[in-house]
Amino acid sequence: MQAKINIDIIRVTHLRGPNIWTYRPVIEAWVDIGELENHPSNTIPGFYDRLTAQLPGLIEHECSPGVRGGFLMRLQEGTWAAHILEHVCLELQNMAGMRTGFGKARSTSTKGIYKIAFRTRHEDVGRAALAAGRELLLAAIQDKPFDITKTVADLTDMVDDLCLGPSTAHIVDAATARRIPSIRLTDGNLVQLGYGIAQRRIWTAETDQTSAIAEEIASDKDLTKSLLQSCGVPVPEGELVRSADAAWEAAQDVGVPVVLKPYDGNHGRGVSLDLCTEAEVRAAYELAHRKGGGGPVIVEKYISGNEHRLLVVGKKVVAAAAGENLWVTGDGVHNIDELTDLQINIDPRRGTGEDFPLNALMPSKSGEIILELERAGLKPETVPAAGQKVLIQRNGNVQFDITDKVHPSVANAAALAARVVGLDIAGVDMVLEDAGKPLESQRGCVIEVNASPGLLAHIRPANGNGQPVGRAIIDHLFSEGKDGRIPIVGITGTRNTGRIARLVAWLVHISGKHVGLACSEGLYLDGRRIDEANCATWEAGQRVLINRSVQAAVFENPGAVILGEGLAYDKCTVGVVTDVNWHESLAHYDIHDDEQTYKVARTQVDVVLPSGTAVLNAADHQAVEMAELCDGKVIFYGMHADNPAIAAHREAGERVVVLQGEAIVLAQGAQIAASLPLSSLTPAKASKPEMVMAAVAAAWALNIPVELIGAGLRTFESAPKKTPY
Repeated sequence: MQAKINIDIIRVTHLRGPNIWTYRPVIEAWVDIGELENHPSNTIPGFYDRLTAQLPGLIEHECSPGVRGGFLMRLQEGTWAAHILEHVCLELQNMAGMRTGFGKARSTSTKGIYKIAFRTRHEDVGRAALAAGRELLLAAIQDKPFDITKTVADLTDMVDDLCLGPSTAHIVDAATARRIPSIRLTDGNLVQLGYGIAQRRIWTAETDQTSAIAEEIASDKDLTKSLLQSCGVPVPEGELVRSADAAWEAAQDVGVPVVLKPYDGNHGRGVSLDLCTEAEVRAAYELAHRKGGGGPVIVEKYISGNEHRLLVVGKKVVAAAAGENLWVTGDGVHNIDELTDLQINIDPRRGTGEDFPLNALMPSKSGEIILELERAGLKPETVPAAGQKVLIQRNGNVQFDITDKVHPSVANAAALAARVVGLDIAGVDMVLEDAGKPLESQRGCVIEVNASPGLLAHIRPANGNGQPVGRAIIDHLFSEGKDGRIPIVGITGTRNTGRIARLVAWLVHISGKHVGLACSEGLYLDGRRIDEANCATWEAGQRVLINRSVQAAVFENPGAVILGEGLAYDKCTVGVVTDVNWHESLAHYDIHDDEQTYKVARTQVDVVLPSGTAVLNAADHQAVEMAELCDGKVIFYGMHADNPAIAAHREAGERVVVLQGEAIVLAQGAQIAASLPLSSLTPAKASKPEMVMAAVAAAWALNIPVELIGAGLRTFESAPKKTPY
């Protein structure tokens, strides 16, 4: 290949909502492949083998053939660098643990320059994948080395740092499966599910129903035990102590063996089990006291059995997992630290961070494990004899799914414990001989109730495929038939769209709803302008959707916003298209005529819900063509009753809004629902009947009574600050 071979990335845009490419956020990049325009993939010696050696997962990309290996077929037949770059970016993200699949590449009006788009779940990861993908592709073309291992490791670190944690992502995926929209509110795991007044919020396994008082109770283990005991939930006998002397005295009172743990600890930190001697109790007290930040320590009766974690959502147990003791077996060569790495930490489910359901262990750095080893006369540096079994950990290994085996009496006790504490989602820790037996037939008891419980042990257990706990949480937050949506109206075109948006918002407001409006004339709440800037933007739209008082929302969506940012919402109730006329602002996006503009404007119709309505201008033939793209109903509006689209629509029994004589008529089939005389409107509105009809049709699509529509037209203030109409 010639030395001047290069791929220049000219422009990169993160489209954060539905866009001209797809319904989901994508990275759009303009790339200049230069001389590579004359060198498709099948003309570059050795390229196919080098690329597939670096990215063997490309075999899973179906591409246009629609079959496994489809993209590889395209590579062998001959395709261009921009198209290849799109797939490389997708595969790098997949290898980094961020599953994506959508991608497209299209030529522009300039030879050698292409637009590519690929799905990403985080802008920074997508941009990094694009930069790395370019370097990888050039290396494969020019037969140069490329460190794929480091590249994937760097991207994986970004995914771990920047993307939703696996538990939160599991819940969000469950919401998506129920067609509930989501908005990430912070760089962390705080997520809004739904829009406006219908929204709910989660923070991993906490919800906006999780009581702060209940969380405080759960963190106070002594108080929790007292409340549970008073309500008939079996708990181990115990005392709260503040010194090692008191701990040993309490141990004698309740009877050894005993358990010691911090009164406000979590995740098993500072917990020591099956303690029998004074030395063991004193050492365990010091550990629990330190791990608990210097606070009191609980001494309680040790109950034989295995630890179990029951996940309670709402009023029922939705998942359960059982634990086991962890052992290593000596080989006469390695010490206990080394054996732990070789026999325990080798488990791929163990590691650091929330991606792993189980923690990696290092005996020499764990006070709990050191104490356990000392009881056996061992140390982390001890080399056990070949075949010698060494107990490493008694708790914290809850990893085996037993959801289908839990006896109803055990589940009832766990659910009651969560209700007593007041948590809507709780991890209830129980010690049981057998979770499948009646509670009264064994010495089972509740030892802890945890707020914000970990979910990974249930999502990724050691056995089986895990439990759908995300779905259970979503079903808890949203009752059957609820999808977290509010009525949303989106308006695109070039004809008075800002004023139409304001008029629609006013009509919705007088119907009794709190309305948010983002348009070129500002940001409005219930007709009150709170921002005078141009707010026909993605960011302003998000401000409306996160407002918990908003019951309905209206958005103006110019073509440049669809192309440069994406829509602020995923789906809408009503989508209005006033026209499909090219505007000079679209040239920046390589859109140069009405035919290309059609692909932009149709985005507004593509996102109409199946239960929604597209409002289309019957005088624009391209707008009329969009009717067949709509998943919901269609209302045509127009200045002439004899318009072919309007006439055919009425003949089919559908709704139209049309100017007849000196009145705006709302008709369904042959039946006239209402007639609004132009004389009842202000001269300014009466002079723009097409604009008024678009707003009337949108309001009618929202099932606002025609009497209120008429009243709204008469009372709408077009210029609250005396801005010229």
